[in-house]
Amino acid sequence: MSTILEKINLPQDLRKLTLQEMEQLAGEIRGTIIDTVSRTGGHLAANLGVVELTIALLKTFDLPADKIVWDVGHQTYAWKMLTGRKDRFNTLRQYDGISGFPKRDESEFDVFGTGHSGTAISAALGLAVARDRKGDHGHVIAILGDGSLGCGISLEGLNNVAVTTNRLIVILNDNEMSISANVGATARYLGRLLASPRYNRWKGSMEGAARKLRLGLLRHLYYKIEEATKGIFLRSVLFEEFGLRYIGPIDGHNIDSLADAFTIAKNYDRPILLHVSTQKGRGYPPAEAEPEEWHGKSSFNIATGIPLSKATFPGYSSIFGSAIERLAVNDDRIVAITAAMSAGTGLTTFAKRFPGRFFDVGICEEHAVVFAAGMAAAGLRPVFAVYSSFSQRAIDCVIHDVCLQNLPVVICLDRAGIVGDDGPTHHGVFDIALLMGIPGLIIAQPGDEADLANLLHSAFKWGKPVVIRYPRGSGPGVQVPDSPVELKIGKASIIRAGKKIQIWALGDMIPLAERASILLGKQGLEAGVVNARFIKPLDTELLEAQASSADAFVTIENGVLNGGFGSAVQSFLAGKHYEGSVLKFGWPDQFIPQGSYSELMNSFGLTAENIAATILSEFVA
Repeated sequence: MSTILEKINLPQDLRKLTLQEMEQLAGEIRGTIIDTVSRTGGHLAANLGVVELTIALLKTFDLPADKIVWDVGHQTYAWKMLTGRKDRFNTLRQYDGISGFPKRDESEFDVFGTGHSGTAISAALGLAVARDRKGDHGHVIAILGDGSLGCGISLEGLNNVAVTTNRLIVILNDNEMSISANVGATARYLGRLLASPRYNRWKGSMEGAARKLRLGLLRHLYYKIEEATKGIFLRSVLFEEFGLRYIGPIDGHNIDSLADAFTIAKNYDRPILLHVSTQKGRGYPPAEAEPEEWHGKSSFNIATGIPLSKATFPGYSSIFGSAIERLAVNDDRIVAITAAMSAGTGLTTFAKRFPGRFFDVGICEEHAVVFAAGMAAAGLRPVFAVYSSFSQRAIDCVIHDVCLQNLPVVICLDRAGIVGDDGPTHHGVFDIALLMGIPGLIIAQPGDEADLANLLHSAFKWGKPVVIRYPRGSGPGVQVPDSPVELKIGKASIIRAGKKIQIWALGDMIPLAERASILLGKQGLEAGVVNARFIKPLDTELLEAQASSADAFVTIENGVLNGGFGSAVQSFLAGKHYEGSVLKFGWPDQFIPQGSYSELMNSFGLTAENIAATILSEFVA
């Protein structure tokens, strides 16, 4: 039996469908998303919430002449299916498959690549200015989530719209969530707009009448009446103060209402914002009930919602959360900050146990760092937990507001290194290179779970700016001590003794170094392995001592080689006139694609076999 989805290859095919067929199509798309993500993993809840919105957009606007920019981009699965990638959707997030985010080189319909929050308005405004200068007539539409609206970049873009162009459409997809539940004044404001009972009763009556009068002129008249009357029910609408005409809230699961509103927006003569209300996880009960849990998901059983695979040991995020909670019991100066990622960074139980010492600032990484600096300046001991790739926005704040003032802020970089299927927008491979040049900053990476607990304990003792990076997923399963010990700044640990070859590895690369050492031993070449632990400052005492007898140093890191840990080792040894060789393993000077951990490690030569073979070819006659 053929389906509606089988007939849709490009956006123009939607215009042939009746309303009933489009509603059936929405159900088919949801089923395909659930089935695919259950096998490939991916962002489920957000994508289930925007199916009708996507259908209405593609039905109403003329792509690719009209340009649509998706903020963040993790809600574009229906978009991909309906813009020519339906037959490849089964390769979602797979190596050499289609990306889980908009990607300019993947489709002409993806006019701007996205992966981090808050960029849609600014990017769309840039496209609109280019259109205006060329004298083109296409529409430019920015779609952002309500969590993104609290991001500083969104507000900067919003502030610039009315003075830059007369024609921009902003669609605010309000599902009351970013990844964690939305927080702050913006979320409360949007909640009041959605929840005003008098306004919504009146609006519902008016919309019912307008739909019965299907004539375009009367639809325009309805929106004019709504604009004039809205002020009776709602306080001054924020977006009107920015110079954008505000329409909403609109039922984001009513294709007819959405198409009507989009048609009005197309013909409006100034920037306009459409406030659309959607349900995250719609159509899959487990995701509806727990949208945060189902934001990003590994493969799972559709019937039960249970993951198909489970980590052997607790992940580093969980270890961090437990460790910081134990430390906070004995030190009431410790406070925790997250940027809309309480569950992802392991802070959920801390937030419940210490609600007055937990701060979710929303998608505002720069603010989070300066906020932490202010706390530290007043005597608190803040820790900011953030994904490595998201922390990139706050580098200036780390330099100017934390390190320049030598404030005791601890920044924990979760998902450091490659993260796999989310691809280049989410790989945390740049943090070492970005941070290495900052004076006074201690940068460390634990070799195992106990190391992480000890580093956290030590960081609060040191009273200095500290960055601790650790990867996604589990460690080797080392027991965390009940009483952590204070580590000495800049001290590495020897794991395997060796003399001629010394392999210095960071954190999750230590097992790889040990396997390479074993392979080299089978070839008669003794190779030592060192848990470097500190990226800055390096254990220069140990390096210098080993340099007196080592023919070669090898570094292995889960980060970019250009300006990374290996470069620092090489620079130090060069300064000491070391005459041996330095061989560095890590990620090359390019953006690393999506793919599973093992696929990427194999593709880029980060295997014990390749490392051992390279060492043998380089250093053995």
